[in-house]
Amino acid sequence: MQSPQKKPSLLISSCPVIVLILLMFLNFLLEDNAIPTLYILVISSFFAGGISLLHLKIPYNEIELGMRKAIDSAMPAILIIFIVGSLIAAWIMSGIVPMFIYYGLQLINPSYFLFVACLLCCIISLAIGSSWSTAGTIGIALMGIGESLNIPLGMTAGAVISGAYFGDKMSPMSDTTNLAPAMVSTDVITHIKHMIYSSGPAIIISLIIYLLLGFYYTNGIIDNSALEEVRKTITEHFNITPLLLFVPFVVLYLVIKGISSMPALITGLLLAVIAIPIFQWQLLVNILGGEVTWMSAYSLIFSTLSNGFSIETGNSMIDRLFSRGGMISMTQVNLLAIVAMVFGGIMEVSGMLTRLTNTILKSVNSVGSLVSATIATCIFTNITAANQTMAIVLPARMFIDSYKSFKLHPKNLSRCIEDGGTVTAPLVPWNTNAVYMAGVLGISTGEYLFFAFFCLLSPIISVILGFTNLTMTKLPLNENLKVEKEQNIEKESLKKQKNILTY
Repeated sequence: MQSPQKKPSLLISSCPVIVLILLMFLNFLLEDNAIPTLYILVISSFFAGGISLLHLKIPYNEIELGMRKAIDSAMPAILIIFIVGSLIAAWIMSGIVPMFIYYGLQLINPSYFLFVACLLCCIISLAIGSSWSTAGTIGIALMGIGESLNIPLGMTAGAVISGAYFGDKMSPMSDTTNLAPAMVSTDVITHIKHMIYSSGPAIIISLIIYLLLGFYYTNGIIDNSALEEVRKTITEHFNITPLLLFVPFVVLYLVIKGISSMPALITGLLLAVIAIPIFQWQLLVNILGGEVTWMSAYSLIFSTLSNGFSIETGNSMIDRLFSRGGMISMTQVNLLAIVAMVFGGIMEVSGMLTRLTNTILKSVNSVGSLVSATIATCIFTNITAANQTMAIVLPARMFIDSYKSFKLHPKNLSRCIEDGGTVTAPLVPWNTNAVYMAGVLGISTGEYLFFAFFCLLSPIISVILGFTNLTMTKLPLNENLKVEKEQNIEKESLKKQKNILTY
């Protein structure tokens, strides 16, 4: 006769999360000696598993089944993330990303510098899918330009961070943008299209504010020498032509037509690979040392898709910005997603996640309060765990069933966790994102916090959408019936297991 499965108390259910948060906070204190987030998740998973086995008396095969089920739900996103790694490398090597940056730098004007700084960072971050790379390269240059125009550093940093996080959040090549939908079992393109309703108004309002602020700083003169050096370096190593816009336009067309994310991204990857020998033959000549054959070009291109693009131009900013991508570069992100799903799977199958969620949901009685609870949990995780990834993973696993019970499409949850988790990370001074931004931009978090308008507005607009029920997409009728059927099956299964264990 087996010991009956125990129902987890609030204290017991909180223990794995407390361990996770304490380890994250310890990492913050250790700084250079910190252990990777991956291992913190592994330790927390072992701890949650130990409680499930030893205290809650859950059979190991049930725990393993819960872990496998959680990992299976993330597999489509994991495949997409690998494709995205290759896509980044291909879009850089084909000249698409350099083209965006080259034309973007020509927009700089002292009369509307803050507006253009934010817009430029939006474009670059969208193209490369990284807020950190954007801020650490073009962002640094913009800080210098802003200082020469006598614009307060906090304003310039706020514009840079707003643009960088908008682009990161809306780019299909961003790790967080792929991670959020993976956690709630929806696809990245559906997720991005749904974020337009909160991120669109947030960035438009931000750009208007930056434009108005810029009118007070119209007497400065920009030293174009640094920007001209960047543009010159780009044209020396890449063939810049508007014809390359064909590739992103095709991907955008496929997305608008409702094509699934994987075929759309693969199409963008294949077109970029074809564009490399057509538009960047001289780049191939330079990299291969002067002699190019079709076999050597083939080997170089596919090696780049795997290992990432690398270039040495003599300009450190360009080298840091363009030396990235590759399928292998996404291994760490995917490992993190897998282990996060293991942790979430254990918490779910043990009932601990349900116990925590039910405690939070006691005050939830509407869609608006559900959205508010989700965003508040994301912000709380950013503050306590000091890690953006955790602010995406934990709330996603906690609230996924609650959104189903309200008959809401999972894309509503993925949007909320990005509005509350992704963009508020650089606003918490001890969060890893804020530490990085303050370090590379040479300014404290407090100085830019109230000027990072996009990061401040996104969660507010998301809550407003929740309470007004605007854009809160319901599940289709067939999906509602499917959810109800799954819930009934799960209830019956739990009853049977309880009867067997009791017997």
